[in-house]
This record gives sequence, C-alpha cells and structure tokens, in this order.
Amino acid sequence: MIDIKKQLSLIRRNTAEIIQEDELARKIKRKGSLKIKFGVDPTTPDIHLGHSVVLLKLRTFQDLGHKVILLIGDFTARIGDPSGRVKTRRPLSVEQIRINARTYKEQAFKILDPDKTEVDYNSRWLGKMNFSRVLKLTSRYTVARMLERDDFSLRYHSNIPIGLHEFLYPLMQAYDSVALEADVEIGGTDQKFNLLLGRQIQKSYGQSPQVIVTMPILEGLDGKEKMSKSLGNYIGVTDPPSEMFGKIMSIPDELIFRYFRLVTTLPEGEINRLEDDFKKGRLHPKKAKEKLAFELVKFYYSKKEAEKEAERFDAVFSKKKIPPRIPSYKVDREKIEQGKIWIVELLRITGLAKSGSEARRLIQQGGVRWDGEKIKDVNEKLLIDDNKHILQVGKRRFLRIEK
Repeated sequence: MIDIKKQLSLIRRNTAEIIQEDELARKIKRKGSLKIKFGVDPTTPDIHLGHSVVLLKLRTFQDLGHKVILLIGDFTARIGDPSGRVKTRRPLSVEQIRINARTYKEQAFKILDPDKTEVDYNSRWLGKMNFSRVLKLTSRYTVARMLERDDFSLRYHSNIPIGLHEFLYPLMQAYDSVALEADVEIGGTDQKFNLLLGRQIQKSYGQSPQVIVTMPILEGLDGKEKMSKSLGNYIGVTDPPSEMFGKIMSIPDELIFRYFRLVTTLPEGEINRLEDDFKKGRLHPKKAKEKLAFELVKFYYSKKEAEKEAERFDAVFSKKKIPPRIPSYKVDREKIEQGKIWIVELLRITGLAKSGSEARRLIQQGGVRWDGEKIKDVNEKLLIDDNKHILQVGKRRFLRIEK
C-alpha cells in the first residue's frame, strides 16, 4: 500500500470536503484496503463530464489499492432522488431502469478499472425488506431532522407536496451503506445530507460510520448552470471526438482550469504551470482550450484521435475550411419526393437532430447550413441530385449528403 500521507494528499486533491479526514487515515491504517461506495440511480442512460468528476476520484481510490463498489440504485430509482427537487419525480419503469443501468455501467468503465470494481444492485436487499424492517429503519430518524434539508424545507414552507416515499429515499440510500458495510461513500456536494445520514444509520446499526468525500458540482458549457443533459449544456463521455473537442473550445475562459482539475488526469504540477502561463499572458485562452480538448479526447478515445481532431479543428475554424474527412450519408430514395427532401426530415434521419422539434429549433437559431448557406426556413426542401452536398449543424458537425 502507498504511504498514508501520500494517499491522503491524492484523495484530498480537488475534493470539496472530507468528513472526517482523521477517520479516513485511521481506517486506512487499520484495514489497508477500504470499501468505497458510490451509488447511482440510473435515471438517465448517459454519463457526461459532470458525472466524471466523482468517477475520476473513484479511479484514484482504485489506483491506491482500494475496492470500489459501483452501486446501481435499481430499487431507489423507482422513487428518484428528491435532492434539489421542487416537485416529486415521475417514477421510471423497471424496464427503463434496466436499460439505463446497462448503458451507465458500460460508460462508467471508460473511467473505472473493471477489474477493481464490484457492481452491485440495491434491489438485492431493499427488494426483500418486509414492512417490519422498514418500520425499524424509519424509527431511526425523525421528521423534524428530515425537514432540515433545504429542498424539503422549501417545499414544506411553500406548501408544495412532499410524498412520504420521498422521505424514505435518503433512508434507503443510508441503508445501502449498512448493507455494504461501506468504509467511504463519495458523491457530489448536493448529496451531503444523504451521505451524512448514511453515517448516522450505520452507527445505529452498530457499524463504524463511513467517511464522506464530496466532490464539486461541474458547471456546464454555459458557465452558469450545473452540467445537465436536460439543459443541453453537457459534454457526454460518448460524444464523438469531433463534438467533444468542439464543445470544449466553446467553454467560458474562466472555466478552463476548473475543467483541467476536475475532469482530466493531467498532473497538478503541469496544470499549475499552464495556469501560471495563462495568467501572465504567455498562454492564449484558445491554446489552453485546445490543450484541454486534446487531453479529454485522448483519455476517452486515443492520442491518435486527439491529434486528428486538433488538426481538424485548426483546419475548420482557424483556417475557415471544411474538414478534409467528413462522413457521408446516402439518402434513401423513398425519402426523396420530386427530387427534394424536407430539411427537418433530413436532420432527423441523419441523426444531426434527435427529433423534428430539435431540428426546427436548430434552424430557427441559425445553426444549420446547406453548402455553406444558412437555412432560414423550417419548411425548406433541399434538392438531392447527383452532386454531393455539405450539411452543417453548428460549428462542429458536418455530413456529406449523397443520393
């Protein structure tokens, strides 16, 4: 095992809070390898860089010789975490939870070492609890303490309904720590109440309380709201390399080094040198973003892909050229009427828009071009002939359209 002081230094890096660090040191000294719990409800199928902040810290624990337990909340997802919510979540179907869990796990292994990760599901114990055991669990906490949570307090005083099942959610998450006998639980700062409750419930069951490690919440591309797929300000870990590279180039300058620290594996010393150059005017923001984008594409894909995207970005945006290698799409002849195709339909079938409504929004925002000309009318029909045409969405996505 690595020296405890060195471990604590690496674990401490970029964390928001450790409760309590001295307890963590004692646990490592006493047990050596610890059980590190990270629970996730598969309410969405995809992981973005916001999720990677915690996953990268889990990878640090793995590299230090600790055991990571990726807990899929297939039972708790039926309720949905009320943290930060102003209204009750809609319940997910068991089938949707199953699908989301599979893709989430696959994407998490882009960061975590599969050989050092134990995957578990909380339905294994929560699904078997009878009513007397549920009552025993609920007796260990009070309504008054539950209402101390900011989100519950706000809803209560605003006369916004709170379902009793929502009070059960943090208790179930806490009981997960009992079932796993977790030594450490990690999560975002928005999970602090739930994580601390886990400590208390473990104590009430006669277990040594888990140490809490909270990580900062990552801002999205807009630099204001937290990264979220629903807000459209996210970078997915499975985004194509060109999209990942291009999105990074669009982040506000003030986020550059926050991203470097929270979502890359670049050594702290190198980040500090880059930041010093940036502050002293020796490193242009564009070059700093190119370095950040390069590191992310290299991590999630390969160095070769990162080099290709850096070259492509320079060709497209710095030299104002269409990239030399762009994918082609052959339009099904059945989609063509009188030699033309509706632009909204073309965006949808090519995958450049996920729906007709998104296609319309992209056009209305001026983000769609056909052979370099901006499309202004959502009803426009495009001529599909023997020539090859270039369909462009935003600054980064190109398709060569063929008949």
